[in-house]
Parts: sequence; C-alpha cells; structure tokens
Amino acid sequence: MTDSIKEKEEHLQERLDRIKALEDEIKKREKALKDKEKSRKQMILRLSPSLWSEIAAWAEEDFRSINSQVEYLLNECVKARKKK
Repeated sequence: MTDSIKEKEEHLQERLDRIKALEDEIKKREKALKDKEKSRKQMILRLSPSLWSEIAAWAEEDFRSINSQVEYLLNECVKARKKK
C-alpha cells in the first residue's frame, strides 16, 4: 500500500474511534436518564370512588393521566405551602 492509502486508513480509523466514543457517551447518558426516571418513588393511594371520578374527569380535561394529575396536584399543594 502507498503512504497515502495508509494515511487515509489511519484517519478513517481515528474517526471511527471518535464515533464509537461518542456512541458510548450517548449510551451512558441515555442510561443515566432512564435510571433517573426509574428513581421515582411509588406509593399506594386509596381514594373514595367519588373522589376518583372527580380527579379522573379533571385529568381528562387537562389531557393528563390520572396518575399525572394526582402528581400535578400534589406538586401544586407543596408549592402553595412553601409560599406561606
């Protein structure tokens, strides 16, 4: 092989190594994000059927799941409490 071809191969290999390093970094960041999402705490909440219905209707109006609506409401209550 000529020196020119060897140089091109080396350059391409360096680029490939950089791409692999970037892919590894992206995978590591994606895993960290997934782990962060999994770190949410779970809890069992018992509600009366009438309260459940009210929250479900409210959630539908706000285009949220019932779970998201409950979380939203709890966040709002905590914010309001901190303002006092």
